Amino acid sequence: MIADPSREWLATCPRALPPILAKELEALGATDLREEQAAVAFSGTRAVMYRACLWSRIATRVLLPIGGGPAGDADELYESLLCLPWSSLIGEGFSFAVNFHGTNADIRNTRFGAYRSKDAIVDAFRAAGVAPPQVNPDAPDILVVVRLQRDRVDVALDMVGESLHRRGYRRSAGDAPIKENLAAALLLRADWPSLAAEGAALIDPMCGSATLLLEGAQMAADQAPALGRERFGFLAWQEHDSQQWAAIHSEARGRAERGLSAGLPEIRGYDADPQVIRSAQENIAAAGMAKWVRVSVKSLGEVRKPTHVELPKGLVITNPPYGERIGRKDSLPQLYRHLGELLHREFPGWQAAILAGDREHGRSLGLRSHRQFQLFNGRLPVTLLLIDLEGNRLADGNPAVATTVAAAPVSVVTEMQDLSPGAEMFANRVRKNQRKLGSWLKRSGNECYRLYDADIPEYAVAVDRYGDWLHVAEYKAPTEISEEGAAQRLNEIRQALPLASGVPAEKIVFKQRERQRGKAQYQSSGGASDMLSVREGDARLLVNLHDYLDTGLFLDHRPLRLRIASEVKGRRFLNLYCYTGTATVHAALAGARETVSVDLSNSYLRWLGQNLAHNGLAETHNLLERADVMQWLRGGEDLFDLILLDPPSFSNSRKIPGSFDVQRDHVGLISVAMKRLAPGGDLYFSNNRRKFRLDEEVSERFDVEEITRATLDPDFARFPVPHHCWKLRHKGI
Repeated sequence: MIADPSREWLATCPRALPPILAKELEALGATDLREEQAAVAFSGTRAVMYRACLWSRIATRVLLPIGGGPAGDADELYESLLCLPWSSLIGEGFSFAVNFHGTNADIRNTRFGAYRSKDAIVDAFRAAGVAPPQVNPDAPDILVVVRLQRDRVDVALDMVGESLHRRGYRRSAGDAPIKENLAAALLLRADWPSLAAEGAALIDPMCGSATLLLEGAQMAADQAPALGRERFGFLAWQEHDSQQWAAIHSEARGRAERGLSAGLPEIRGYDADPQVIRSAQENIAAAGMAKWVRVSVKSLGEVRKPTHVELPKGLVITNPPYGERIGRKDSLPQLYRHLGELLHREFPGWQAAILAGDREHGRSLGLRSHRQFQLFNGRLPVTLLLIDLEGNRLADGNPAVATTVAAAPVSVVTEMQDLSPGAEMFANRVRKNQRKLGSWLKRSGNECYRLYDADIPEYAVAVDRYGDWLHVAEYKAPTEISEEGAAQRLNEIRQALPLASGVPAEKIVFKQRERQRGKAQYQSSGGASDMLSVREGDARLLVNLHDYLDTGLFLDHRPLRLRIASEVKGRRFLNLYCYTGTATVHAALAGARETVSVDLSNSYLRWLGQNLAHNGLAETHNLLERADVMQWLRGGEDLFDLILLDPPSFSNSRKIPGSFDVQRDHVGLISVAMKRLAPGGDLYFSNNRRKFRLDEEVSERFDVEEITRATLDPDFARFPVPHHCWKLRHKGI
């Protein structure tokens, strides 16, 4: 047995983790711990160093400082390293390499610094009459770490070799994977070892490559993170004691065997991307944890607490997208809100640990955190939120949007008899429509529908219901109605609607035509930009009732969206002129193998990203393409099983040359879209041009079925129809 005196060591780690590393090292027997910015200095025997290399879940490297000296120039650097006792440090027959850090006025290149350091080490062996070790920059047996700060150099031997965060189980990774030692730090901050000892479950609803799950499994099994590693730098150290190391390694192996034989708690992970789940399964198999760690394909919106066993306590831990490398920043608040709702609904009494890339995103969860830790994922500052879900109330996810700004003061009307005859007539029609739609609404569960559509021509508005809100869009009044008369009727509508609908005036939004010369466009009724969440079928969709002419949801296309959802499972779906992507959301939720959505508008694609996030859907296999549809179709060859083609009636965007007219250009558009339709696939072509006529050439080339009436619900069953719709297939298939 080689003598084992106490020495000074330095364990490095990511920034903000030294407090966790120090606690870990102390438990392994280290003393005199001193935390630095990204390291912990400590004292301990060789056995303590062995245990640190084997058991530390936080450390990146464990270094043995061996000396230093002046290094104002290359000659001083050489002399400082030459005088170190290299032949008593590096064992015979082993190779080495130099890892050089830092520059100064004379040593301006780290490669030059490494070269001079290597020369000094080789020459020191020769001066001692010993054959120098081989230099192997690619796979050295031991690494010499040289750090230059101003005019001084410090030298250490790396006892580890390959960074300790590389456990050996990661065969593949998804986008922006979290490093293993940061994952371990999150679990330790969340007190997972104590929870695991109590039989608590571990769930990651956005598991990616399963790093958090595997680190949690190793902790629960009492398995040393470096147990499977074969190469360490200390094996080439002259004072390495193979018997002592074998005993320590054997003890760790026995602890792991006992931990696994005792069984592990429930450990589950989910991700919306099948390819990511396949990668996770490869990693789980490589870690030898396939029996205990299970992952499956589920979007965030599909995640539920497992019910096959009682799980009264557990930890939900996840690393959602930050928007820096993956995800869209503007859709992240909806994603975090959806995550908060999931935690509150499915996991009462559990603990949660969320690594948020932005404090604002953390606040979007709507849940109160009892502790927060500032960390770094690589160079990105992040915040770990610890949340106790016992009695944690979910904050309101839909703060009230700004109240409607009226064009003129409206007197408060509280009784029907106070209405003018015209207003009373309007109110009666609204109530009649509501009764007529009642049985259909009860059957369908729709909370968004058309309640009134200029049924009385003099009262030229469309009234749409969005949950607890009404949206009123003014049409151009008949030519025989003066502007003053139209304004008076709009005022009567304002008075009648709260009484007729039961919706308070502060939740009725008016889009009014501005009565100014040269302008005949709708003006927004306020500056609010808050989104309202509404439900349609299985989808939750975001609408904006205040800021735009359209709300983000075309209600007349509801049956077509639900039809697509019923047909899309396992198929590739293409949404052309996708708008805010409501059909895409339905398709993704219904099990589409992949969706691709194309639109030229950045605003609409951002909105679509928010809709996806609001439903817990990842953009990894719901692709968003900003492009002119015709150019995009011509530029690819991928085939799709189901296509929605819903172009505008007319467009003359400045982003592309020329103009588009659906009547003039639909044959060419349909033809190029059909080239992207797979054999046996279906294309739905729709547009809202009132007098549109489908060219006979389309029917001659393809199987065409008009389905307009089948795509209209009772709230739009009127003439003229709000849109036209056809189903197209390839002939002979």
